[in-house]
Amino acid sequence: MICGVDEAGRGPVIGPLIIAGVTFEDDSKLIEHNVRDSKQLSPSRREELAKIIKKIALKYEILVIPAADIDDMRKIMTLNEIELNAFIKIIKKLKPEICYVDSVDVNEIRFGKNLSQEIPFKTKIISKHKADEIYPVVSAASIIAKSRREEEVKKIASVLEKKLNLSLGSGYPADPITQKFFRTWLDRYGKLPPYTRHSWKTSQNILKEKNVKKLDDF
Repeated sequence: MICGVDEAGRGPVIGPLIIAGVTFEDDSKLIEHNVRDSKQLSPSRREELAKIIKKIALKYEILVIPAADIDDMRKIMTLNEIELNAFIKIIKKLKPEICYVDSVDVNEIRFGKNLSQEIPFKTKIISKHKADEIYPVVSAASIIAKSRREEEVKKIASVLEKKLNLSLGSGYPADPITQKFFRTWLDRYGKLPPYTRHSWKTSQNILKEKNVKKLDDF
């Protein structure tokens, strides 16, 4: 039995981090459905494939880590360590013979070793950068993770957007729509929006800008 594990939502300033894992006997069904890296697919195709993958997989697991939990954990560990622990939880639940993972560490060999040391049963860990482009089973995990992340962001947007009548955007720091949303929210409510990762530099920089503006008023 093979397994793929991947994440979605590592970089956004708002919303959860999602880790997903899937198991199959082999990758023949995934190749048959032309499963590939989630970033190469349209949102509608991702959603369609996510449903198919969940139906044909032997097992799948999804771990949702909310923004507030990320902030709490970052007080005592790095983002890489948060993801390492999440990958471990997924692999322990799925118990595969071979597990392919998309390395979140710049050193893919180290990431694989760190995973192997924490798995209490015999499994072969294959850790690669861009594994979601190489192994269909990791592509499948990336599709499930990204699809779930998009669902969560839609829920957040449905709550927040009506408060400003503005689009939230993608939630990524470089997105000018997201930046405008954050600054407008801060101007109106005097604090960052709910579901925000306060430990992110983007959040801290926007708060600093607000404080500088207040000082300029004197």
